[in-house]
Amino acid sequence: MAGVRDYIFKLAATDSNALITGETGTGKELVAGLIHSNSARANKPLACINCAAIPDTLLESELFGYERGAFTGAHSSTAGKMEAANGGTVFFDEIGELSAYAQVRLLRAIEEKTIHRLGGRKPVALNVRVIAATNRDLDTLAMEDKFRKDLYFRLNVGRVHLPPLRERKQDIPALIGHCLAELNRRFGTAVEGVQPEVMEHFLSYAWPGNIRELRNLLEAVFISQPAEKINFVDLPDWFRRRHPLQPERLSESDRLLSALHSTNWNKSKAAGRMNWSRMTLYRKMAKYGLQLPNDSGRNTDDQP
Repeated sequence: MAGVRDYIFKLAATDSNALITGETGTGKELVAGLIHSNSARANKPLACINCAAIPDTLLESELFGYERGAFTGAHSSTAGKMEAANGGTVFFDEIGELSAYAQVRLLRAIEEKTIHRLGGRKPVALNVRVIAATNRDLDTLAMEDKFRKDLYFRLNVGRVHLPPLRERKQDIPALIGHCLAELNRRFGTAVEGVQPEVMEHFLSYAWPGNIRELRNLLEAVFISQPAEKINFVDLPDWFRRRHPLQPERLSESDRLLSALHSTNWNKSKAAGRMNWSRMTLYRKMAKYGLQLPNDSGRNTDDQP
């Protein structure tokens, strides 16, 4: 993820189109916002368009706008979302849901850098950066002619792939800390963290909804006003029923991460919990790439 973050800022410094891929809940809209806010277009609008929510019948009026009298109820000329973002960025979420007709219309606007309002005669110059996101396998869809290749190649310039949470479980403690800080501010509470048992559940869970599911689960806990440390009984019933802890399902790396987190990264105590020597612990940490976030190399052998 550090590599992904570095690439996002490199991409933001350019004006290239971008395609963000990843499962639902991995933070694709957040990445689009980061690219825009760190680009030369940051002081211009960012227009977010949910492609799955625009039927073909409303496509042109929504994206390109319309002139007065273009249809019943068009009492005044109105700019579409792409024109309203002129000079800035247009983010097309769920781009894989666009119909074939919508793909043709969008491709033409990107290639010609102009749009025509519905009912209008004069072209409107368009200066926008295009960022698209999808949770579908757009590569395969394009190669199977289920998504226009020419549009795909226009979008697939800067490519950011966000891996699912189950493939980067060592980020879970840091994500929990981030969510708890946000929820404490919102609810006016002082929850410090989660008990080791809860962390073990979180590390062994597949998180099909990814970061969004983790955050929503923690918010559900806050509604019940937990103590300073979240216990297993604080978790919603549906989660506890669905996911009884099976310690044998925890991989060695997950058990090590849980031990490090539960001891506040005190390596001597973590080694004791794992029944390892400190040298074995160091070797295993190197093997699994486990490191305290923002670790400056301080000694954590005997104190957090």
